[in-house]
Amino acid sequence: MLRAVGVPFRVVPSRVEEVPLAGESPLRFVRRAAREKGEEVAFRHPSAFVLSADTIVVAGGDILGKPAGRKEARRMLSLLAGREHMVHTAVCLLVAGSGYRDEARETTRVRFRDLTAEEIAAYSRTGECDDKAGAYAAQGSGNLLIERISGSFTNVVGLPMTLTLAMLLRAGLLAVSGKGPGWYEFAERKP
Repeated sequence: MLRAVGVPFRVVPSRVEEVPLAGESPLRFVRRAAREKGEEVAFRHPSAFVLSADTIVVAGGDILGKPAGRKEARRMLSLLAGREHMVHTAVCLLVAGSGYRDEARETTRVRFRDLTAEEIAAYSRTGECDDKAGAYAAQGSGNLLIERISGSFTNVVGLPMTLTLAMLLRAGLLAVSGKGPGWYEFAERKP
């Protein structure tokens, strides 16, 4: 998604564990997780712009993280079937060396259609649910589980691009371009 708007980037995995604290609300958790992941990477690369994000699925007030296995994936999908849930993504753009920081959050309502046990089992066998919050990937065949989305589709995929684009523009990393095939142009900006 970042490539589509012309942003060059390098993936640097964070070493932060994404675990909610006791009594921490889902919204506080997602913001803290995104911020801590960004800070940990920025500490190792203090002069770089670091974009970090964390996405969670919340159903009935409970965070549905990444399933530990196929059995847990089937349980999560059964819980989501025929119901609405929320997808929250927190995004953080920062530079450790200069103290620059911009944080924001996006929320999208997603309603799954009613699913049979056979559909849930078949989808879980695809492996697409592995390593995905809520055990589904909206950008893949998981979109067949979805009846309705209210809000940002790219948020459900894992990076709300409208929000991220606004952050990159505010930071001066992107500029509106009338040149070439793209709308935006990456601006070489030092932090």
